[in-house]
Amino acid sequence: MAVTTPGWLKNAVIYEVYIPGYSHSGDFDGVTGDLERIRGLGTDIVWLMPIHPIGEAGRKGTLGSPYSVKDYRAINQLLGNEANLKQLINKTHDLGMKLIIDVVFHHTSNDSVLIKEHPDWFVRDESGNIKRKIEDWSDISDLDYSKPELWDYLIESLQYWLEKGVDGFRCDVAPMVPQAFWNRARQVLNQQREVIWLAESVHKQFIKELRGRGFSAHSDPELHESFDLTYDYDGFEYLEDYFWGNREGLSNYVRHLFVQETLYPEHAIKLRFLENHDNPRIGSRIHDRKTIQNWVAFYTLLPGAILIYAGQEILTRKFMNFFERDQIDWENGDWEFNDYFKTVIKLSKRIKRDCRHFEIKELGNQVVLLRWKNDTEEYLGVVNLEPKAEPITLNLHIGGTNLLTHSVQYLSGSFAPDIFPVIIKVS
Repeated sequence: MAVTTPGWLKNAVIYEVYIPGYSHSGDFDGVTGDLERIRGLGTDIVWLMPIHPIGEAGRKGTLGSPYSVKDYRAINQLLGNEANLKQLINKTHDLGMKLIIDVVFHHTSNDSVLIKEHPDWFVRDESGNIKRKIEDWSDISDLDYSKPELWDYLIESLQYWLEKGVDGFRCDVAPMVPQAFWNRARQVLNQQREVIWLAESVHKQFIKELRGRGFSAHSDPELHESFDLTYDYDGFEYLEDYFWGNREGLSNYVRHLFVQETLYPEHAIKLRFLENHDNPRIGSRIHDRKTIQNWVAFYTLLPGAILIYAGQEILTRKFMNFFERDQIDWENGDWEFNDYFKTVIKLSKRIKRDCRHFEIKELGNQVVLLRWKNDTEEYLGVVNLEPKAEPITLNLHIGGTNLLTHSVQYLSGSFAPDIFPVIIKVS
């Protein structure tokens, strides 16, 4: 199936929100009241983590996992009602942003509406008991995609939310759902309007493990038959190695960027992130603020869309446990870092919007050069990803305006990285 991905997504900023932990009220209204600030970060798309009722059978923690969905066509009453959601959607649109919701179509909760109404739509063993691919996911039951009626129901559920005003979907563990289903869903739903499709793709090792156990699991290039964007997990696993102490991880990641740009479909867009709801905050991996500033410049200047996980912009360091009522501490956030974060996000968006050609090169000592060009303009980013300032030798002589300091700067010869990061518009 030929996919037409909107061009604006290549430099889009997506803001991920876990609603119960976002505000004191923990509901839709708490997000609605903060949309101007969210827009001010440069956000194009607001992504709401699952908004549906959460199952009780096998529930994990007090609130349960939002990915244990009880009813695909209902709203979790703790978040508000349909009128509250509509107000959130309308205001998002009024501010020039899109809104997408999470859909969890690999499984439902153990006590879902579908288990009660269509028990034959679930994977079962020879004794008739629910059978799961991942036993640790004890609060969910796997759907059986050999049932054509299930496909119709799920596509109608997506249409239900599009009619409520949402603009697309972030699809949980998309590789574990048949690709043919995603192809059909996109073909049906994109006939009348633009629908944004974001796949939570998975680590390569997880795909290998699932396939080794006889299950189907789709690679990122396969997912781009129907998705606009996929997670960067196929590359991010190398950065995780780096964070865990393997310094070869950065080089492996830089090399993998070439694979993504050459072996994936031309329309494919990766979603770049430093953190999300499944991963530690970058502030817990790296404690030096200046180093984190370099990492922010690094990940935002990579080709692809940018993910901001709510709280990241104020350097929240605490991992949010969404099985419990855990809340972002906005009052004690690092708002000076927020100012820097906004500046870099907006610069990166502009650069990627205007430029097509990208290059990346390691300069040594965990220092990386990123270059963007078009026919008339050139931008250069130099980032130091370690909290050290050992001089490096640059085999170039470039000058221009440092867009972070608004001053003229030249890079040549021996260069001490204590002034990193720099983003230069070359003159």
